[in-house]
Amino acid sequence: MKPWLPPYRVELVLHGEEFGDFIKAPGDDLLVSERFAKAFREEGLTGLEGFHPVEVLRVRGKRRGPKPSHVPPYLAVTACFGSGAVDLGRSRFRGASPPTCEECRYMDFEAVHGYTLEPGSWRGEDIFRPRGFPGRVLVSECFERFVTGHGFTNLRLTPTEEFVWDPLAPQPLSTPQEGST
Repeated sequence: MKPWLPPYRVELVLHGEEFGDFIKAPGDDLLVSERFAKAFREEGLTGLEGFHPVEVLRVRGKRRGPKPSHVPPYLAVTACFGSGAVDLGRSRFRGASPPTCEECRYMDFEAVHGYTLEPGSWRGEDIFRPRGFPGRVLVSECFERFVTGHGFTNLRLTPTEEFVWDPLAPQPLSTPQEGST
């Protein structure tokens, strides 16, 4: 993935009435509100790199209604590659091929139904991308308390053992609408 280089410019899509504190950007980047960045630095958390100011060029709303009058300042950040490595023996990956590189632990897999890190591989980063599952961002319990304590929005934290990604799983059947045959 090529890195995002300056100038940092974005167009946002607003799905509700308020802007979130945490936005997934293309590639490995994230957008965080200035409020989030200030609290992250003040509390001495680790794992985010960059903190580059972002220019919001346009805001589109997904719902009808008044356009927001104020867009909060955002910063572009990247979660670091952490030392924590996925434990293939204790994780539930379907169709996983063995990693070809011991450092990055990259592997192909068909589905994930929970995973865990190798004991002793994590060095305490508060937010990071694990070795063996680079498309995901993991956070520490300290980070979870940080998010909850400050009331940051637009984040969904799922315990790793409960995480499910299975694109080939059958979709739930839709129920027929009343009055249809």
